Amino acid sequence: MPNMAEPNPSSSNSNPQTSSTLPPEVITCLENARFLHLATCHSQTPHISLMNYTYLPSVPASSSTPTSSPPHPTIIMTTPPSSRKTLNLASNPLVSLLVHDWVSHRPPTLSTSDASPNNSSSNNNNPLTRTRTSSPPPAARSSLASLLLGINTAALSRISVTLNGSARLLDVGSEEEKWCKARHIENHTFEEGPGSASQGLFGSGGGPGGAEGDGGTGHYIEGEEVRVVVVKIEDGRIADWKGEVRDFVVGNGGSSLADERGREGLVNGDT
Repeated sequence: MPNMAEPNPSSSNSNPQTSSTLPPEVITCLENARFLHLATCHSQTPHISLMNYTYLPSVPASSSTPTSSPPHPTIIMTTPPSSRKTLNLASNPLVSLLVHDWVSHRPPTLSTSDASPNNSSSNNNNPLTRTRTSSPPPAARSSLASLLLGINTAALSRISVTLNGSARLLDVGSEEEKWCKARHIENHTFEEGPGSASQGLFGSGGGPGGAEGDGGTGHYIEGEEVRVVVVKIEDGRIADWKGEVRDFVVGNGGSSLADERGREGLVNGDT
């Protein structure tokens, strides 16, 4: 399967699609994926975080977004105030997001341990010399994992979407912050039960500070000290499993954020 993070440059669409909304397949991907990767940068040092998120086609106008501004697709996230990504956003609001609709579950592989002439039992006990063993065989995998693997290979469209935009840390206590945080909490309130979406970033309970079955919202979303981040999506790129890519711009056809940054094909770089 081609590396969707490195699409074939010759397959890129040199005439990006321009629209006031995101392409339908991107909307579907954002509405169905559970997490995304947020890339921030400060002083030429990049940083990536795995994030809960909420996608909205637009958000209400506020004092920082004039009422004359047209609706714009927006991503809502929350972050601890002292985290590296928060500090990065305070100095550089330009971000890139990565979301995909394929299940990142490693399929079974053939073991090479028995085929290696140097792979004696003594060598295999040495972490510096032993070869990697195979992925778990189908018999050792749960029925849920097998189902997800089957979905990944048969049912999903298998696209990867890079979104570029400008982020804002909302003012603490503002009406805009309260509204966006409420929408974010609503989007991450799930039904409880084994195998349900209530399992958070670290499985059941969401890790330290999260209540059982809350999907981690008690620690990552609902905490009073968290900062609310909104990202206005400006442009992006869709890559499929065949290595084909398509670019798009959200707006009225004017200069995109990519042009304003002077990225020349790079993402989230300081200028």
